[in-house]
Amino acid sequence: MSKFKIEDTFNRLKEKDEKAFIAYIMAGDGGLSDLGRQIRELESAGVSIVELGIPFSDPVADGPAIQAAGRRALAEGVTLEAVLSELARIKAEIGIPVVIMSYANPVLRLGAEKFAGLAHEAGVAGVILPDVPFEQEGEFGAPLAKYDIANIRFVTLTSSRERIREVTETAEGFVYAVTVNGTTGVRDGFDDSLYDHLSRITEVSNAPVCAGFGISTRDQAERTGAACDGVIVGSRIVNLLHEGKADEISGIIPQKSVLKKVTSKIFD
Repeated sequence: MSKFKIEDTFNRLKEKDEKAFIAYIMAGDGGLSDLGRQIRELESAGVSIVELGIPFSDPVADGPAIQAAGRRALAEGVTLEAVLSELARIKAEIGIPVVIMSYANPVLRLGAEKFAGLAHEAGVAGVILPDVPFEQEGEFGAPLAKYDIANIRFVTLTSSRERIREVTETAEGFVYAVTVNGTTGVRDGFDDSLYDHLSRITEVSNAPVCAGFGISTRDQAERTGAACDGVIVGSRIVNLLHEGKADEISGIIPQKSVLKKVTSKIFD
């Protein structure tokens, strides 16, 4: 069993009427020896869950900031196995769930069974594989299920109602609701139809729904978070860590009292 359960985190947040704030960082950006400090800084800032990206030479969903972070990590010689080894070494220092975000190739190269075992030893709570379709997830999901590690699925803006219901009916951990048609990266804003879309997903999903891609400010996090169970912020946090501005991350995280007001404004 994973050290920290994603479900437990969402249950605690729900009891306090709060939403999840998930921070994406690139493992090994700045060197793997810095990973423990980075995660502790995020936890201190108020982050609920850390999404830990694995550097990959041919990403399909990553925007410029995360691509640059991946190149920096690859230049440091960072691999999936090295990340899991470092996580296992520092897991006693971590007080929030860690989710691995990788593409399929690094997992296949390591071996899905071995990957699941090492992820379990590292205390990993969930895995996101953005290039693995729902219909082909069994090769990865079955080994993860042995260790009760959540296999987290995506829903996009173009997903039909039938597809959304199919994907969310047996979802684990949380559902990753993509907020844009395109790659990750800072956006100026979102179309108002997004909030209705997120609400529809949340209504049918058997797991919490978190919105990600393009969210970079507190205002954006508040508005998207009001329509679902939480938000995922990546590029902005990757840049702040790279620039040595970790102290600014807390300024992105929504405040509970504000979220209530935003929810009322959107749905009244």
